[in-house]
Amino acid sequence: MKNQYLRILLAVLCFAAMGITAAAQGRDLIVVTLPFPSVASGKMLPAGKYIVSRVSDDKSEGLILSSYDTHTSIIVHPIDVEDASEDNPQVSFTRVAGQNFLSSIRTAYDIYNLPLSRPAIMEAAIQSHQHTHASESSGNN
Repeated sequence: MKNQYLRILLAVLCFAAMGITAAAQGRDLIVVTLPFPSVASGKMLPAGKYIVSRVSDDKSEGLILSSYDTHTSIIVHPIDVEDASEDNPQVSFTRVAGQNFLSSIRTAYDIYNLPLSRPAIMEAAIQSHQHTHASESSGNN
């Protein structure tokens, strides 16, 4: 009889442990929509829905953005992680030379501030400059 109670107790403890692990993994799991193509970690991400999750339990290790629709995945490493004051998942962008750069991701518990890729910013500025000069020169003909 004691063995049966012991087995039941052990089974309950195992289920409880699995529930705690699942809660820890899902803590920063959100779905966000990029309304337009955006640059993150130097890579162009197509517009669409992305699942955002932590790389590991250490929130400073980074986030994985993955889209099943566009078959795109990327790992972004934050320069800073702040506590979120409210549960309002969202993404923020910085617009440079006509391109949108993903600058922060707010999950239910944290705000991940992302670095802007200098090479990508420089490339966007050069392309914008070349496009402006091409438009001016074609207008003079």
